[in-house]
Amino acid sequence: MSSSLKRFLIGKPLKSTELGEQKLGKLKALAILSSDALSSVAYGTEQILIVLATVGLVAFWYSLPIAIGVLVLLLALILSYRQIIYSYPHGGGAYVVSKNNLGVNAGLIAGGSLLVDYILTVAVSVSAGTDAITSAVPTLHNHNVFIAIILVIIITILNLRGVTESASVLAYPVYLFVLALVILIATGIYNVATGTTQITPPTPIGTVVPGITLFILLRAFSSGCSALTGVEAISNAIPNFKEPSDKNAAKTLVIMGTILAILFSGVTFLAYWYGITPRAEETVVSQLGSTIFGRNFIYYFIQATTALILVLAANTGFSAFPLLAYNLAADKFMPRMYLMRGDRLGYSNGIITLGLGSIILIIAFEGHTENLIPLYAVGVFIPFTLSQTGMIIKWIREKPKGWMLKLTANLIGAIITFIVLTIFFLTKFAQVWSVIVFLPIIVYFFHRINKHYESVGEQLRIDPTVEPPKIEGNVVIVPIAGITKVVDQSLNYAESIGDLVIALYVAFDKESELEMKRKWEKFRPTVRLKTVYSSYRSITKPILKMIDAIEHKAKENNHTVTVLIPQFVTKKNWHNFLHNQSSILLRFYLIHKKNVIVSTVPYHFQK
Repeated sequence: MSSSLKRFLIGKPLKSTELGEQKLGKLKALAILSSDALSSVAYGTEQILIVLATVGLVAFWYSLPIAIGVLVLLLALILSYRQIIYSYPHGGGAYVVSKNNLGVNAGLIAGGSLLVDYILTVAVSVSAGTDAITSAVPTLHNHNVFIAIILVIIITILNLRGVTESASVLAYPVYLFVLALVILIATGIYNVATGTTQITPPTPIGTVVPGITLFILLRAFSSGCSALTGVEAISNAIPNFKEPSDKNAAKTLVIMGTILAILFSGVTFLAYWYGITPRAEETVVSQLGSTIFGRNFIYYFIQATTALILVLAANTGFSAFPLLAYNLAADKFMPRMYLMRGDRLGYSNGIITLGLGSIILIIAFEGHTENLIPLYAVGVFIPFTLSQTGMIIKWIREKPKGWMLKLTANLIGAIITFIVLTIFFLTKFAQVWSVIVFLPIIVYFFHRINKHYESVGEQLRIDPTVEPPKIEGNVVIVPIAGITKVVDQSLNYAESIGDLVIALYVAFDKESELEMKRKWEKFRPTVRLKTVYSSYRSITKPILKMIDAIEHKAKENNHTVTVLIPQFVTKKNWHNFLHNQSSILLRFYLIHKKNVIVSTVPYHFQK
């Protein structure tokens, strides 16, 4: 039944030879990998206004110069990541750039930040999408967490079905959102230009605002930079593109940056001109839509597409997280399970991990987007800064043709991203302090995992100068609970592989011990029987003690010891609850003994 459900949810397995068919063209890649960046238009302007609102409506004109600053940073990031794509065409983004140019620890900090950031991407996107849904349908407002969890589960299943299949489904909402925002911005600007609307800006540009401080402006700027999260995703997922993957990825990055700049500028300008104020129960985009169009079909079209892209922006995380986890696992800093492709040729373990992590965050923060965004932005600006710095080191070291121009672009990007990162820590320390605590812990675990794999490799590596110990015989021990067909079958197999077979019986009283010896003489007199009397009715401890004694003697004679555990297999699973599972417990203890081989001889019941 579970197998049928799995096939229904994620589809039939794909052959390894079909991997090439899972690559993305520019249009689908733009939808999948840019949805996070494009969706941030829905809350980037709002985050600026929330900070400026602490001073009052009179300060809202500052949103325009702040937006220009954000666009300058966007341009620097696009130029920089375009260079990263061409320099590191196999993907990995900030992790690979930082590791190769700044050292392993810098790479792990970038990689760890991005892994957490992609989990936050899913949590923030789905939470924001849920907010958009409940803005249009207020009666659902009390069910935000439940709705968000259901949406994460749906997106996780879609991604488990494969990259191209999920891209085919999820591309439409992204382009519909772009269309909806273009309609909103074009209509709003047309109304402003023609004087159709009687609304005037709350405060003229350049008005002196009492109480405004550099601290508040920097805080508003850093909040607005949340609109840039997701820009790096394309550089992490280059292997997902069709060939030539680097050129296709670079073109997609430029297209994404252009669309993002237009939409963010338009929404910010209209929010200023129409005097939109941030409200907990209704988003800025929703207020713009209702002000410009009223609550008609176009308004609900805008809200529906906004909600969809906010939810589906999570797909950027689902595309980039598994590939980053793969790169870390390939370098032995994450478990090897993240190297494995699933039935549909996607890195399903990474996808499932991301889904579970985001659900935990949604529950922990109760779906409140505003509590997640500062962590989200810090998580991406750390690798932003490290990757820019890494590229500077690369150009200085290699000095390729035109390296000064490339160096200048990365230097500007590094300075701006470092300033933004500093602003985040200075202005929102109470919300982002956990990064300072958890990031070193994550890096520590990366090193522990790496140390384990290095140790395993050292122990498994064959040394041709060392001759392995010779095995001159095999002692097979068969624990028995009585004389049955299971025991008979096990002894037959033991005699076929062992030089000496010992049956081991635990008795709880002297009478049963003597009785077993008498029966054994008639049943298998050729097989040696050892009985152990257990005063406290324990089975496992006496057997382990006897095995230790036998193993010690066998070792002196260069003999191996194999414990052959008889076990019957019931026809129906629920029948297992009707029998004791002493064989499982015994196997659990024996598996940790260094010089003992543990094996099982199953006996299948027919009814």
